Amino acid sequence: MKKIKIAIPKGSLQEATLRIFKKAGFNFSVSERSYFPSIDDEEIEAMIIRAQEIARYVEEGIFDMGITGKDWIIECNANVKEVKDLTYSKQSFRPVRWVLAVPDNSKIKTVKGLEGKKIATEVVNIAKKYLKKNGVKASVEFSWGATEVKTPELVDAIIEVTETGRSLKANKLKIIDTVLESSTKIIANKKSWQNKWKREKIENISLLVEGAVLAEGKVGLKMNVRAVESVIDSIIEILPAMKNPTISSLKDKDWAALEVIVNEKDVRMIIPELKKKGARDIIEYPLNKVIF
Repeated sequence: MKKIKIAIPKGSLQEATLRIFKKAGFNFSVSERSYFPSIDDEEIEAMIIRAQEIARYVEEGIFDMGITGKDWIIECNANVKEVKDLTYSKQSFRPVRWVLAVPDNSKIKTVKGLEGKKIATEVVNIAKKYLKKNGVKASVEFSWGATEVKTPELVDAIIEVTETGRSLKANKLKIIDTVLESSTKIIANKKSWQNKWKREKIENISLLVEGAVLAEGKVGLKMNVRAVESVIDSIIEILPAMKNPTISSLKDKDWAALEVIVNEKDVRMIIPELKKKGARDIIEYPLNKVIF
């Protein structure tokens, strides 16, 4: 049987990735001690490995496709096909940032102040490219973890990934520059991409996963409204819709059905306003996928 081998990121992205795949229709079963989850698709084999290694293994053809960050593609200088850009991460749905940070009381204000200094980071290659771009000569050492605690005793600055900046603030560090913004990517081996069957399978998986990501934080709203243009227009005015709402006729010609997709966080404010405008039979429902 033909199969696609997929690399799933271990660690901070694992839970979010498996949840998104579930919404996309692919159910993984993961044992605590196994790195080889089972899946309800016989054409897929999966392995859970560190996101830092996925781009390299996909490039080498060990995996046909994988989920990893743009940062690790750059860090590994991996020659892979970037299939889809996905805007999810560990805590949120926005890109993460690799930032240059120094202690709050440091006299270093910009990257230029790092001349001759020492920096700790997990992305050594990205750091060196950043320093070269800015014309700064500094020592860059690989950090195995707990990078935030290494200043000022061990190093002068760090380049660390952040979503909110809270951890850096908790360790009395201040951000002085953004080195790189990174989002989650679906990537493919270039030879696999040239294989007709594998490419179609990768594209189909990617389409469904992207649809699941786009549905995150959104819900559908259905309602009945008076089939009067002025009433319908007043309803539409308060709907922050992705697209124009769908309006359809009902058996009772005095009423019309209106359906729209909105951000879930807006629903608590929208529904009372809809009721005031005359909407009735309002139904809110969850979404698994949104395909454009």
